Amino acid sequence: MPNTDLPSDATVATPRRQGLLVLVAAFVTVVLWASAFIGIRGAGPHFDPGALALLRMAVGSAVLAIIAVRHGIRLPARRNWWLAAVWGVGWFCVYNLALNAAERTLDAGTAAMVVNLAPLMVVVFSGLFLREGFPRPLLIGAPIAFLGVVLIGMNSSTSAGPDITGLLLALLAAVMYAGCTLLQKRLLNEGSDATTLTFLGAVAGTVALLPWTGSLIGAVQTAPLDSTLWVVYLGIFPTAVAFTTWAYVLQRSTAGQTSATTYVVPAIAILLSWAILGEVPTPLMFLGGALCLLGVLVTRMRWRRRES
Repeated sequence: MPNTDLPSDATVATPRRQGLLVLVAAFVTVVLWASAFIGIRGAGPHFDPGALALLRMAVGSAVLAIIAVRHGIRLPARRNWWLAAVWGVGWFCVYNLALNAAERTLDAGTAAMVVNLAPLMVVVFSGLFLREGFPRPLLIGAPIAFLGVVLIGMNSSTSAGPDITGLLLALLAAVMYAGCTLLQKRLLNEGSDATTLTFLGAVAGTVALLPWTGSLIGAVQTAPLDSTLWVVYLGIFPTAVAFTTWAYVLQRSTAGQTSATTYVVPAIAILLSWAILGEVPTPLMFLGGALCLLGVLVTRMRWRRRES
């Protein structure tokens, strides 16, 4: 008789395929989020932080509605509705406002450096409060990647020195990033559908941004078309597409591992800024980007314990 204890090809292939899909989704997320730094800089001179965030989220919510309907809307448990609303306002309203305002006085590299305090926060607090523990690859890789982010930020700072208000706003964005990642992971662990949750959160964030409607109307009337198109791009790709792929990865990985992946964002932002804006990176920025990639690679490794 054949040995029925052996796994079939299908059972072997499925985890591998899912692992590949997770890596692809993570890659899409970090590339699109990196491009957001370029988009915010492109639109920032003609849209104030609130108007930029509102138009971005209005476009993003419309696209997410299409994605959610095609996927099938499955509402979270009623007891979690208020948490979903808090998460949406935090991620899609407060975070966007803080980052948009910070980038009016900080260059993209410095803003990315401060915002990327968030993955380290997530590593610590997810280990403590979500009981994810502290895997060795994460503890080694996350600091390596953060060192790379520091090198990038140090070499992209302007000679005028740091702006305290901008730094505090970027720090607020980092805190919102970390807190919302942990809250989203909790909601996903309790059975919330990732696609529906992202759509509902985007709608909550958009509603919270409605006080900037008047500012948005004025900005659209006066802004150049290319600046408005940058905001539309931000709504479709770094918001609707990237947050959908982010939720897909977060549902299938730990919060610490998923957030550590975003350390690649500053490295990719350097390459995009070089290609699109003609901003040539320094050798130390290249080194920082390499450390970001190395650190993230380490966090994605699986180390086996030696058996005694």
